[in-house]
Amino acid sequence: MMEDRPIRIARGKRVTIADLAREAGVSVATVDRVLNVRLPVREETAQRVHAAAHAIGYHAAGLIKQRLQQHLPHYKLGFILRKPTHDFYQDFARKIEESVSMAKSFHGLPIIEFAQSHLPRDLLPLLKDLGSRCQAIAMVAADHPKITASVEELKAKGIPVFSLLSDFADGVREGYIGLNNSKVGRTAAWVFSKAAKRPGKVAVFVGSHRFQAHATRETAFRAYFRENAPKFEVLDALVNLDERQLTYEKLLDLMQREPELVGFYMAGGGIEGAISALREEGSGQDLVAIVSEMTPQSRGALADDILTMAVGTPMRRLCQELIMAMERAIKAGVAESPGQTFLPFDIYLPENI
Repeated sequence: MMEDRPIRIARGKRVTIADLAREAGVSVATVDRVLNVRLPVREETAQRVHAAAHAIGYHAAGLIKQRLQQHLPHYKLGFILRKPTHDFYQDFARKIEESVSMAKSFHGLPIIEFAQSHLPRDLLPLLKDLGSRCQAIAMVAADHPKITASVEELKAKGIPVFSLLSDFADGVREGYIGLNNSKVGRTAAWVFSKAAKRPGKVAVFVGSHRFQAHATRETAFRAYFRENAPKFEVLDALVNLDERQLTYEKLLDLMQREPELVGFYMAGGGIEGAISALREEGSGQDLVAIVSEMTPQSRGALADDILTMAVGTPMRRLCQELIMAMERAIKAGVAESPGQTFLPFDIYLPENI
């Protein structure tokens, strides 16, 4: 039985197998089997020996880890993200790599590609290429019949495809992992209605209505105002393609020609352009500004009281959930009933960043 507290090893004394066995709560013979792979050892026991070796500085801790991993399966995992130069997607890629490297039950090789746009012509070649090399795929994509058809082809070959952040190929893809976008939209509307100094006109930006996340957030945002704050007028959605310059130009024009504008909600990307426009023309207008995702730019704008709120995805948790789901799908085969994994979203305000 493992002791309640770790063993104290005298300074300068070499840690022995006997010390390691006591720390792990196992016999010396069990430690020997883990080190030399003489006889099978339960994975839980072997992991406990490795943790103990690391904790007390046993010289062969690295060897134990290597022994634990040498018989693990090897998986190639494909990922398709967007906007290769964007801070959000660069951080997303780093957290994917981190989560794959931390997997304990398999060796994973992440293959990460960045699509130049959300259009099928840019996504389908990447999807086809990864489908020929990987055992499971996850991607950020718009919902489009051509993408659904490609996902269906991969499913028929036993290759599961997961939708990230925004759902697509409903009923065909293996699973969706992201936020409950209806709740995100209604939460943004609730905060907006409480933060606004007066009723007025409200703008909504979406990257594209092909992105289910953006469309769902916009619909929920509008529904809240219609039900609970009808004195506000939610304007027709502005499509910004998640582009910085386009967002900057559209918001600048809006602020200059709409004296009754009280603020805006960005359901998708392009927040850098919105921040630039606010810094340039927003002084004195007292606009409510709610955006999606935390980036260095949105953090700085929150600190300067330029933004009211940012709604963020817990990226580390998303990646951990995703890697586990991809492993399960590889081992069990594609699911007959695709599912959804909703993650709790983060709310960032000027006072809690």
